[in-house]
Amino acid sequence: MFNALFFKTFITLVETGSFTQTARKLGMTQPGVSQHVRKLEDYFSLPLLDRKGKRFELTEAGRQVYDYALRLFAEHEQFRHTLEQEMVEGGECRFASVETFGMLFYPFALGYLKNHPRLRLHFTFADNQQAVEWVQARKIDLALVSSQQQHPHLICEPYLQESLVVIVPADFQGNSFQELLSLGFIGHQEGQEHASKLLKANFPHEFKGFHQLTERSHVNQVQLVLDTVARGLGFSVLPRSVWEASPWQQQTREWHLAEEVSWPVYTVRRAKEQLAERYQHLLDEYLHWRQVSSSRPDN
Repeated sequence: MFNALFFKTFITLVETGSFTQTARKLGMTQPGVSQHVRKLEDYFSLPLLDRKGKRFELTEAGRQVYDYALRLFAEHEQFRHTLEQEMVEGGECRFASVETFGMLFYPFALGYLKNHPRLRLHFTFADNQQAVEWVQARKIDLALVSSQQQHPHLICEPYLQESLVVIVPADFQGNSFQELLSLGFIGHQEGQEHASKLLKANFPHEFKGFHQLTERSHVNQVQLVLDTVARGLGFSVLPRSVWEASPWQQQTREWHLAEEVSWPVYTVRRAKEQLAERYQHLLDEYLHWRQVSSSRPDN
């Protein structure tokens, strides 16, 4: 009778060269190991071992069975991996994301991971260019970027729109554009673009360009921007999700404006490959969570 367990025992025996070590490694008895070998010899009607006291050598049939067993388990593992790749509940998700989006998405993904124990997550923070290059190089499968990408071998699709907000120290009492400017600006990697879009939309006559802002500090890690604002050193413009993901909400606040301006997030993937369903499931769950969070009265 064909039994994969007999092949596993035989592989271990050949690799250890010892019945004792094989039994210990597999949690068996030595007679149990011998029985599995005899079962294989009966199955193939050929001797697999040339026994010499406590030692043994493989017969020609034994070498062929060993090679076959290795192929058998390698093909089994490849099939298991391929099947897992197609599952929503299992397999690996390989993402790269701009930091301004990933600050909230990554903690959400960790919670999602906890509820899907067969899922694995590989997540890297990167700028737009680096994230796209990693998709092309097959280091990741999906990039989440803040600018639209044009490439013949990639598919770039809109994913969501995040609201940009002005964040000021909690005790800031100013109401005018000039009072905001007097605080100074805390810059970050996308700070100039964010601030220019939002301020131009809300102060079309007063805002003449980014040169009007005095940059008190510039930091390339966006999570440190709100630390700086919390210390009363200036204001910044960020996606609302960055502020919501920060530990500085008590020391800072949103400076409300009349005109809402959105910041786009795009997904980028390889054009001729279809992503496993688990990627879309995770993205859809995050969108639903954001919609629910945004509709709450305290938001």
